[in-house]
Amino acid sequence: MAEKGLSSVNIESMEEALHRLSKKPGVKAWLMLDRSNGAVLKTNGQIATVRPAKPSSNGNNNGVSSSLPTPTGGSFSTDVHTNTSNESLAAQELASMVWSFLSSAGSLVDEIDSEDELKLLRLRTKKQEFVIVPEPKYLLVVIHDTPPA
Repeated sequence: MAEKGLSSVNIESMEEALHRLSKKPGVKAWLMLDRSNGAVLKTNGQIATVRPAKPSSNGNNNGVSSSLPTPTGGSFSTDVHTNTSNESLAAQELASMVWSFLSSAGSLVDEIDSEDELKLLRLRTKKQEFVIVPEPKYLLVVIHDTPPA
């Protein structure tokens, strides 16, 4: 019984931390992805301004590649908090790219030292920085402005 209360407290504190994170200066958006398959669990911010969705060329009308994972549920809500289908599609496409990047980086770490593990990835471009934090049940991806040098 105490275990259920503890998990709801952890989820509440996570929700509070994510809310605070979204209010930080320079934070454009964040995504929470399922650790097991890369499906989008939650988003905040304008993902489409970071990376607009690509038009569909596969004829299935939703524009999402069949290789993209779909939300399957887990310890967090599977609601994707977006305003439009374009925003949702942009989040799914970005999640797929991040998932691929994380998988490649994880393979690199394993090849270098099989007893080591990936703890944090930072990808900085001229326009923004992606910070990817792999946790046991989810991946947190924060996108923020690149600070001036």
